[in-house]
Amino acid sequence: MQKIYIPTMAELFAKGEKPEILFWVGCAGSFDERAKRITRAFATLLHRAGVRFAVLGTEEGCTGDPAKRAGNEFLFQMQALTNIQVLDNYEVTKIVTTCPHCFNTIKNEYPSLGGNYQVLHHTQLLQQLLDEGRLKVEGGFFKGKRITFHDPCYLGRANNEYEAPRSLLETIEAQVLEMKKCKAHAMCCGAGGAQMFKEAEAGNKEINIERTEQALDIQPDIIATGCPFCNTMFSDGLKFKQKTTIQVKDIAEILVENSKLNN
Repeated sequence: MQKIYIPTMAELFAKGEKPEILFWVGCAGSFDERAKRITRAFATLLHRAGVRFAVLGTEEGCTGDPAKRAGNEFLFQMQALTNIQVLDNYEVTKIVTTCPHCFNTIKNEYPSLGGNYQVLHHTQLLQQLLDEGRLKVEGGFFKGKRITFHDPCYLGRANNEYEAPRSLLETIEAQVLEMKKCKAHAMCCGAGGAQMFKEAEAGNKEINIERTEQALDIQPDIIATGCPFCNTMFSDGLKFKQKTTIQVKDIAEILVENSKLNN
């Protein structure tokens, strides 16, 4: 993957410049080695589409989503208000993120604390760029591949976005298959509600194993995701089921790998 230079908001602000959009990288996209590949893939797509974007860098803090879901409202508000102050200092108006948890929190929960921004999930922005002709997909590396998309809870049921990721998959001419539980009836991967950061509770089966088995029922070549948490849970599920030939990929990764992308 080509190296690209990504400025910080501080760098641009010092020059009196503003980006077209702020890329909110998120904790997973910043620190998790697997999720970093999603970050790089999405940044590559933005670069090739000619989008002028920036990141906060070390000024970006956790949105507070895990704290809020775990019941620590005080910590959530501390984290959120700190982020809002930083965003407002840079006069940020438009934000994109590859994490549905960040997307949902900034979009729906920051306004009550004074943080009002236009927030997009990366699949929504990529679809817009394709519709505008700024991003073009050619080739067919995944043509005919059996791909199923897992709807992240905070993208689908919480924000009613089901079509953007599927439309993107259709552009690569893949065979898009739906799990029995999909869209508004999709099942959680098991990481939501701060479950990602705690041990599982007593039960007969891990949630991610159940969801992985639902995906395996339709014999996919690839399980596509739009969330770094979902990516982790499915990867762990496939390891548990010893299905080493099936891959888990974010849609941004699929688009980068699929073909030559031109402006």
